[in-house]
Amino acid sequence: MRLRSTLCAVRVAMAGLAIRPTLGLTIALTFGLFGVCLYAQTAGPVADIYTCVDGKGRKLTSDRPIIDCLDREQKLLNPSGTVKARLGPALTAQERLVLEAKNKAEQDERTSHEEEKRRDKALLVRYPNLASHQKERAEALAQIMVVKQAAATRVAELQAERKKLTDEQVFYVKDPSKIPPKLHRQIDEITQTLAAQERFMAEQDNEIHRINVRFDDELVRLTTLWRVAAGVDTTTKSP
Repeated sequence: MRLRSTLCAVRVAMAGLAIRPTLGLTIALTFGLFGVCLYAQTAGPVADIYTCVDGKGRKLTSDRPIIDCLDREQKLLNPSGTVKARLGPALTAQERLVLEAKNKAEQDERTSHEEEKRRDKALLVRYPNLASHQKERAEALAQIMVVKQAAATRVAELQAERKKLTDEQVFYVKDPSKIPPKLHRQIDEITQTLAAQERFMAEQDNEIHRINVRFDDELVRLTTLWRVAAGVDTTTKSP
């Protein structure tokens, strides 16, 4: 402020020295320039104008947000009177929580949509056509069948071994107390191993089911993606 005053004073003095024709004209110009400088120092930036109609129907105006209108819309006006912005009502704590939850749900939906687009793109790259999808399904099932066949072979072997042991056990029918402990132990071990193998085979059956479900679900999605990639209208039903 002090620097601006000094500059204005210098300008006024220079103006007085530069204009010599008449004393009256010099004085008038000097005071005119001084007035301009004084206005420039005192005039600050134009304040924003807030206006609203409160709950009692009164039109209120202020240079700051109006307390009586925090529950309703306020208009922020330019100096010319045109609307610069509209300020929504202040939210309660509960309303803020609801709004935050809504915004989070929308963000989660956008994220989910983007993730779905990435999965679709990866799916098309991996399976560009039906043949490639069928081929991978067959390979996945073939691997499980190899494992399951090996387990079935082992079950058959264990059953044959247990039959031999149970046949040997027949000799002690009249007096089971004479069955050798080793024979008891062998039969128990084979029985437990057979149970484990049967559980393993059931797990392979579940894996086969899981693989088929996965490929079936993929095929439903891929059918649409292939049609879109081929430029076919997906709004019509497939023949």
